[in-house]
Amino acid sequence: MTQMPALSLAAVPGRRKATIELAAEIEKKGFSGIYGPSLGDSLALMEALAFATNEITLGTSIVPIYFRQVVDFAQTVSFIHEVSDGRFRFGVGVSHEPALASRGIKSTGKPLSDTRQFVEDLRAVPRAGELPPIVLATLRKKMIKLSEEIAEGMVFANGARSHMKDSLSVISDQKKADDGFFIGDMMPTCVNDDIEAAKAVNRKTLTGYAMLPNYRNYWKEAGYVEEMEGIEKALADGDRDKVPHFLTDKWLADTTLFGPADRVREELEAWFDAGVKTPILVPSSANGGQMVAFKEVLGIF
Repeated sequence: MTQMPALSLAAVPGRRKATIELAAEIEKKGFSGIYGPSLGDSLALMEALAFATNEITLGTSIVPIYFRQVVDFAQTVSFIHEVSDGRFRFGVGVSHEPALASRGIKSTGKPLSDTRQFVEDLRAVPRAGELPPIVLATLRKKMIKLSEEIAEGMVFANGARSHMKDSLSVISDQKKADDGFFIGDMMPTCVNDDIEAAKAVNRKTLTGYAMLPNYRNYWKEAGYVEEMEGIEKALADGDRDKVPHFLTDKWLADTTLFGPADRVREELEAWFDAGVKTPILVPSSANGGQMVAFKEVLGIF
């Protein structure tokens, strides 16, 4: 393999120092980047990694735009951008209603206009310093087009590989060929010689996402109408335990990586071929927690 993926890294309480040490190992292994999800304080992690690493690209795969004031965001991301010597990308998104509701935030229902306004306001903050490249969290085509218009890239989460070329068809060939324009996708990854065990791990990871309307609408667009309608009926009937039943093997293979090392590496190459410049592996394990999962993923490269 000549192209290396990036890894998704979150600093959970009690393992923050170990996570920073892990990042240094990820850099030594030659991975293309480290990206923090919305779990925990990914901006704090990126700030720490700016000092703990030397060359690897750093970024947030998504920071919800409603969680802080724009001025605070601008000051923080400019700081990380400067002290990392320009290695940082600021990935932002509108998140989902349950995540917002847990913080007492009501969704406006206007993701496109809110995102546009946020980027405009961020760039207008005075005396913040130089800002990093901005990457928009995206799934569907309107946000993909917006990423070309106002940002320096896009990042999917749990995208469908078979649908990726269609999704990217709405941006110009020039942008797709531009090395500075980021196209990433966060994909659940489980390395295990027992394929069924690996599938089960990824299926569990994505069950919660399947309960979110935004994701179901995207997966319908990607061709999984029957599966998503089955989930919607199960939710309407109050039968949440039935949701994983509709996360079929075909769908799982289209949205995640799983199985023995050779299979994971082979499937990863197909993601590059589909137009994803930076696959972001999100490790999980059938044999333990986050640190075990990272050991398994690092071991295959």
